[in-house]
Amino acid sequence: MLRRILLPRLIDLGLVIVGVSVIAFLMIRLIPGDAVAIMLGANSEVTPQALSELRARIGLDEPFLNQYLRWALGALRGDFGTSLWTGRPVADEILANISPTLELTFLALVIGAGAAVPLGCLMASRRGRSADMALRVGTVLGLTIPSFWLGIVLILAASRFLPGLALLGYVPITENPLGNLGRMALPAFALALPIVASLSRLVRSAMLDSLGQDYIRTARAKGAPERVILYKHALRNALIPFVTHLGITAGYLLGGAIVVEEVFAIPGLGRLILGAVTERNYPLVQGTILMVTIGFVVLNFAIDLIYRFIDPRLRR
Repeated sequence: MLRRILLPRLIDLGLVIVGVSVIAFLMIRLIPGDAVAIMLGANSEVTPQALSELRARIGLDEPFLNQYLRWALGALRGDFGTSLWTGRPVADEILANISPTLELTFLALVIGAGAAVPLGCLMASRRGRSADMALRVGTVLGLTIPSFWLGIVLILAASRFLPGLALLGYVPITENPLGNLGRMALPAFALALPIVASLSRLVRSAMLDSLGQDYIRTARAKGAPERVILYKHALRNALIPFVTHLGITAGYLLGGAIVVEEVFAIPGLGRLILGAVTERNYPLVQGTILMVTIGFVVLNFAIDLIYRFIDPRLRR
């Protein structure tokens, strides 16, 4: 049973990672402009010989296939190469910038999931009433508002009404917990709003489906209180698709956090990737994209296994 479930998914996981590695490798090389010329800058002393020497030193004079195989084999050993600008290992650069991104993603996920469940239950229990209609309109607005735009609006509003509040930058939580939460609250809320909108609509739909099942009618016929029916019986089954969607959402949050980090000047993976793309820092871009993608697919792999554990019907 375990082998039948795990083996196909592990194979799919490996194929996805290989495909992403190829895309990440080719994508940065298809960007217009000569990376070697950009690295040397607009210096009049730059000669074709200097360009050729630097290109040979970083391995860009080899065929694409040789470059990819050398990089992929190194990545299997945990060696993603060396940053062309700082000279530090790419893995060290990622580890130095990943904490703010993970914290921002975690906070946004907690806010989004924590608010979506009660809102979804409220909409389902008030189906067709004014509260349901108002919340549904609010969720549509939440889905259409870009996180980066909301972040800018929050910064302007906070600077107007709370001028003494530190809004930009990042303070490690180990150094100043209150300062950290004060700076992360607005970006986490901006990132969480679309999550609240999408997940609450999902919970509403799943709750309405559960409330129409025979076991709910049986519970009502036995005289069970409506609160027990709603939160004990219906919600338990409605959380099955919620958990699945939550895993996918967590993966997409890593991508959304990149833009929000730039708005709030948070030194996370977002700023690291944008700077690396601008500088044509091949190893750093490739390593960062590959690590983020691996985290996304592994997270969804784990959620898929949890989903099968929650729902016994999928184990048949």
